[in-house]
Amino acid sequence: LIACGFGSGLSRWAPGTAGTAFAWLTYPFLRMYLEGDLGFAIFLLLAFGLGVAACQITGRALGVIDHGAIVWDEIVPFWAVLMFVPPAMVATPHGAFLSLSGLAWQTAAFFLFRFYDIVKPPPANYFDARVKNGFGVMMDDAIAAAYTVLTLALAKAMFF
Repeated sequence: LIACGFGSGLSRWAPGTAGTAFAWLTYPFLRMYLEGDLGFAIFLLLAFGLGVAACQITGRALGVIDHGAIVWDEIVPFWAVLMFVPPAMVATPHGAFLSLSGLAWQTAAFFLFRFYDIVKPPPANYFDARVKNGFGVMMDDAIAAAYTVLTLALAKAMFF
């Protein structure tokens, strides 16, 4: 259930993208309950550790350590990416409203994360090719998340 992203990894079309979309959709709800950055960072560390175990067990059971249905490795790192971009929904005393700027940043983050997850630049390619366990499965996507945040930070510094 966890490794397959509560069913999002069972998508017949691009399960990694479906898992990332699941992360994007669930992020605002998680932040409602885990408001502070420190609390959310601790949650992410625990979710990463849980993911190492869940991906290891599920991969072994399916006979492929990084089976396509395993998407927890996309979900947790993308939650981390979203922590660094503006929110798409902004709450005010008069209600909540959609922030087009925040939505644009989150959309860019989504596509960049998917790009880096697919391309697997170093050292993500090392973890993908050589570390054949739950840690390797989680780590290559954590590196894709780091590349995503770095790219967004550079874009912000250069253009905004």
